[in-house]
Order: sequence, then structure tokens, then C-alpha cells
Amino acid sequence: MKAKYGEIYEDLKDKIESGVYPKDSYLPSEHTLITAYDCSRNTVRRAIATLASEGYLQSMHGKGVLVIWQPPQKSLFSLSGIESLQEAARRNDMTYRTKVVHFAELTIDERLSKRTGFAVGEEVIYIQRVRYFDDEPYILDHNWFLKSVLPGLTKEIATHSIYEYMEKTLGITIATTYRKMTVEPMTQVDEKYLDMKDYNCLAVVTSQTYTGNGIMFEYTVSRHRPDKFVFYTTAKR
Repeated sequence: MKAKYGEIYEDLKDKIESGVYPKDSYLPSEHTLITAYDCSRNTVRRAIATLASEGYLQSMHGKGVLVIWQPPQKSLFSLSGIESLQEAARRNDMTYRTKVVHFAELTIDERLSKRTGFAVGEEVIYIQRVRYFDDEPYILDHNWFLKSVLPGLTKEIATHSIYEYMEKTLGITIATTYRKMTVEPMTQVDEKYLDMKDYNCLAVVTSQTYTGNGIMFEYTVSRHRPDKFVFYTTAKR
């Protein structure tokens, strides 16, 4: 962002998120903002347009610019970004731990290739992990990681944060993920590791994740207890 535009954007965003301009209120008039920020009309409009595209504002013809942003409720799954569960726990102010229940090296065969998208013959590390939030088992993850991209991956690293290991130790950029969300029947493995209560199905998020170089390094099937699965996003037509 250019200096002045970025300054206005950040200041308005901060005031919206801190409640200076609460939901369902209107921003000061365009003239007032131009005077307050000592800038051109186009600079103010550009900052407002960017905030509108991000779901903070909506222009109302003849009325002004309405604040539509509201603080996000707690959600352990982010649809719009690539976030580790450790980061999600911090965002939600919850305690978090991972239990690795299976860790093995595999070679992709035709069946696994069709399922995961990895090429036949590629070596992967398969991991099963139970994710605990505030000491409750919420998620059972089945991960396949490309061994050539993650040299030195261990069970201990998998107990903490594989993404942190990739970014901070290996210097790998995590760029893109493609997700599919379904509802599926509970399996015996789900019942073994998750406190399913009276539920007989789970929310399942399947994802393929790529490095900045375009290499698919991860295929994951993340099985969520239905009472703990919720996500929020802002959509525009």
C-alpha cells in the first residue's frame, strides 16, 4: 500500500475493529474524512473501497458508508486462510495439544494416488493425530506429507506444529490449499479417539496444500466432531 492510502485504510480498519465505528453505524462524511486525513477524495474512496471488498463496509446510496463488520465468533476452522490448529487455539484463547497415534513412512500406490493426488511411487509420511482443545478431543486428522519436501520430519515435530517447522526451520512458503467439506458417517476409529457423545456423523474437511513453488506437499482428511465444527466467512455477489 502507498503511504497515505495505507495509513487511512489501517486507521479506519482499527477504528472499526475497536468499536469507534461500531456495526450498523455510518462513517463520517467523505468531506469530513478528506479534511481529517488531509488527502484527496480518490485516496479516501480507495481506502473505503478496499475495506468494503474485505467485508467491513457497504456503501448505501443517499445515506453514506455503513459499517457491517462484526467481531468474529470463536471458530476452530478458518475457511479463508491457511492456519495451523495451534494458531487457531491462540486466536480462540484455548489450551491446545496434539497426540500422535500413528506415524509411518509409506510409498504411494495406485489406490492412494487416486485418493490423495500424489504420484505413484512417491514417498510420504502418514500421520494420525488427535487434536485437543481445552482437553477435549475435537478433531482427528489423517495427514499424508511428501517426504522430499519435509526432510527430518519426526513424531515429536508432528506433536507440535509441522507448519512452524516448515516455515521457520526449512524456510518453505505455504501458499495455497484446496478444500472440500462433507458430512460423513462415524467410523470405529472416530469413535475410538473422539468423544462422539450421541453423534453418529462428522464434518470432514479434505484438503490438498501447496508450497510457493507449486508442489503439493500435504493431503489431509480432517474429521471434526459436529458439535465443535463452525466457520464464518464473508461472501459478496
